[in-house]
Amino acid sequence: MKMSRLRLLSGSAIIACAISISATAACGQDIRDYNIEAGDLGDALTAFATQSDQQIFFAGEIVAGLRSEGLRGRHTPTEALEKLLTGTGLTWSRTRQGGIYLRRGQAGGLPMEAAVAVDDVIVTGTLLRSSGDLSSPVTTLDRDALDRRGFGTVAESLVSLPQNYAGTTTPVVQATLSDAGASNTTYATGVNLRGLGAASTLVLVNGRRMAGAGSRAELTDVSALPSAAVERVDVLLDGASALYGADAVAGVVNIIMRQGFDGQETRLRMSAARGGAEDIQASHLAGRSWSSGSAYLSYEYQTAKGLSSLDRAYTRDGDLRPFGGTDHRNFYSAPGNILEFDAGTSAYVTRYAIRPPTGGTAGSAADFAAGQTNLQSTLSGIDLLPSTERHSVYGRIRQSLGERLEVTADVRYNRRSNKIATGAAGGLFNVSEANPWFVSPTGAASHRVSYSFARELGPAQSYAQSESLGVTLGARYDLTAEWTIEGYLASAYENADYGLSNRVNSRFVNEALGNIPDDPATPFRAAVDGYLNLFGDGRSNSRTVLDFIGSGYGESHEKGRAASANLLIRGPLWRLPGGDLAFAFGGQFRTESFDTRGESFLSAASPLLFASPRRDRSVAAVFAEARVPLIGSDNARPGLRSLDLSLAGRLEDYDDFGTTANPKVGLVWSPFEGLGVRSSWGTSFRAGSLPQRFDQSAVSTTFLNRADGVRALTLLLTGGNPDLKPETAETFTVGFDYKRTNGPVLSLNYFDTRFSDRIAKPVNENLAGALADPALRPFVTLVSPATRPQDLALMESYSGLPGFSTLYPMESYGAVVDARWVNTGAVRVSGLDLAARQGWRSPLGLLSFDASASWILSYETRPTPTAPVRQVAGLLGYPVKLRGRAGVTWSRDAMQLGVHWSHVDAYRDRRGIRIDAWNTIDAQLSWSLGSGASRALALQLGVQNLLDEDPPFYDAPLGFGFDGAQASPVGRAVSLQLIRRW
Repeated sequence: MKMSRLRLLSGSAIIACAISISATAACGQDIRDYNIEAGDLGDALTAFATQSDQQIFFAGEIVAGLRSEGLRGRHTPTEALEKLLTGTGLTWSRTRQGGIYLRRGQAGGLPMEAAVAVDDVIVTGTLLRSSGDLSSPVTTLDRDALDRRGFGTVAESLVSLPQNYAGTTTPVVQATLSDAGASNTTYATGVNLRGLGAASTLVLVNGRRMAGAGSRAELTDVSALPSAAVERVDVLLDGASALYGADAVAGVVNIIMRQGFDGQETRLRMSAARGGAEDIQASHLAGRSWSSGSAYLSYEYQTAKGLSSLDRAYTRDGDLRPFGGTDHRNFYSAPGNILEFDAGTSAYVTRYAIRPPTGGTAGSAADFAAGQTNLQSTLSGIDLLPSTERHSVYGRIRQSLGERLEVTADVRYNRRSNKIATGAAGGLFNVSEANPWFVSPTGAASHRVSYSFARELGPAQSYAQSESLGVTLGARYDLTAEWTIEGYLASAYENADYGLSNRVNSRFVNEALGNIPDDPATPFRAAVDGYLNLFGDGRSNSRTVLDFIGSGYGESHEKGRAASANLLIRGPLWRLPGGDLAFAFGGQFRTESFDTRGESFLSAASPLLFASPRRDRSVAAVFAEARVPLIGSDNARPGLRSLDLSLAGRLEDYDDFGTTANPKVGLVWSPFEGLGVRSSWGTSFRAGSLPQRFDQSAVSTTFLNRADGVRALTLLLTGGNPDLKPETAETFTVGFDYKRTNGPVLSLNYFDTRFSDRIAKPVNENLAGALADPALRPFVTLVSPATRPQDLALMESYSGLPGFSTLYPMESYGAVVDARWVNTGAVRVSGLDLAARQGWRSPLGLLSFDASASWILSYETRPTPTAPVRQVAGLLGYPVKLRGRAGVTWSRDAMQLGVHWSHVDAYRDRRGIRIDAWNTIDAQLSWSLGSGASRALALQLGVQNLLDEDPPFYDAPLGFGFDGAQASPVGRAVSLQLIRRW
């Protein structure tokens, strides 16, 4: 049975059928007399359960505000139920034990699919089969809610949740280089609840783990599943390591796939926005049920066009002054600039701007402008969103073997390819008299020239490809009528391939400039094929020269594996005055592995190969949960309708970290019908991932502003940290759920999460200000290789690491920043989650209101154990203080119209400048055509960002005028979806 606010007829089980009802009977077909009065649908279903001797399960909120026309006469249970549900948008399925499970049907009045047998409804937040209301808050998006949001994928719906922070592990923040983690090279989509990191949110499929995604296996890709096969998504907004093990620190996302399907369903969705981002999705779902089982297979295909930065004014050229910002263009340009290194400031200063005649090249001192600078954005023309092609498959089969044993198997497969334009090649090059194009405004023998190849080579091109496969084989055996034993074996892998082409090979540049002799191993001869000209206007070099220097590339290949064996036994221990004491216990053994390899052809005459040895980990766990009903229907009293205590604990042993124990305690109290008060406390645990501990050290080069405003050439150190300790967390929640028949549904939850030894990269939380932020001083080393030999030796020690560029001389570096994984000090997040819903029935149809919001009261961080505590709620790089969504939906017969408003609160950047709130309106119109499930056709017209609101302006250091963590550059997007039942 589905908890998360699922109940048996207003919170208690109505069991009017014998346990011996066969699972093969689709609502026992004995004809009976029914006398059900018109009125509230919940009351009508209660009467139906009594008069039909059927067990029925449904969530109170899905019938709130709905009415029934009643029923009289002789009918089979199937006929009676379908008549009662006519026009409600609800459909039903059969559980394996013979009970009836109600859920919302398709939006737009699509006729109900044929009723099929399903397993016990999966419960998120507990190991028990029937445990009443939960002590932890759970947000549920069922199939209808997912469709009504108007997004093309379940991943997009999860990213839009008020409790999610989209500043990491989404395609847009990866493409715009604003993802501080910088590990999502496959453009996957993760979930980052509370902004505590995607690695701290555990994502499950049917309660089971997936393999890690991204180039470092640090996230779980929620875009890897065919959306048409998803039944619902449960989001547990509480730590749950006691139930699910490590990584369930910030919360759990459990994607529940359809348990069965009879017939066929085809979906086609097309969407487009101004300037690009066209998206086409097609899927087909086919299934069949028989007396002892069922099977189905779902396939989904998606192709999406990228969105170029040239298609939005605020991302076009890096000059944000027209929007009230600053000019972020730099001296890497074409025509180029002559630079000089200032040893006093450890920075490069522009001395001359090269100003050749149009279509020509500089030939005399008159073609140089002293004290001026040519400016250009190296990111102009990159893609804000990648072009995507995706194939996703999900299949499931269930078979009963006798009366007690049932076996299941499922398989999921995803293959996604991305292509994206990234920053153009450029650099700082030494040009001397050995180059025939050399000319000096001062008579010097050589100059340092900053130059961009954007005009001649165009943006660099990158590709990303991910492939994942997961297989699960499970079995369930009924030991008695109440005790069951379940087990499953699961195996999954994730392959991530990433490549970058159209990059400059710095050795070839020096050869083409004449700085080093021609390499006999290459076919290029500068005297024959031409010398590289850096004194032209960006159109002076031949294709032969450009092909030679632009032949640089890099690629990496990562493999992640996960496998587990799981066993769970559950049932009632004994009868207490308040009810049955439910108990579950079990064990798990899982293994993880990760390895990486790649090659780089950016600075040498031949490709440089690199590889990290395969790393493995094994984890053994035992766990238990109990639900103790202190007060129940038999001993209730005024103000104590029910009182349940839940206890859970898990003991895990890591072969590389040691042993950890995590308890969880919950209390659920109902003073009267319709009101439930809940509270929970627990601890959670997360070990550093294998890449976080053992990833190969590497470096990269960037320019960062010092405290005095000087831009310093900076070397970033990245890689794993074998000395990482596990991070731990303590979580506390308290809240209530109020539900009344024909009345409002209201949920309020307070949460408080405290991290210790959090695993993070503190520098990445403020990379642009790393050299000026006092809190990051422990990770910054200011250097002056030009004046201090020890600093020069330090820089030379990094020259052999992957990623080190020879485009810059050793003496030109001004800082080294350590951006590797470390255990930070502490983090504490507290806030409120609110959800509300109300429905009204009238002769004009059903009108319903819904709202949800997340309000961050406090977000405290401490980058190091000795650093002062900082309040960062509403600061760039962290969740805003308030995110919410509210709207109304009107439905009548086969038509449905919904309008929703989304709000992102105003916040501030690192300089204290306000970034305005973002308010958008989404609308969706749905209707169905035809009659009968076999001929049903539903059409859904959706508009995201109806008023085409631009993102609030943010003066980003990279020259993009928006923050991809809180807003989308897509603008108004119109979609049309067709759903056909066969």
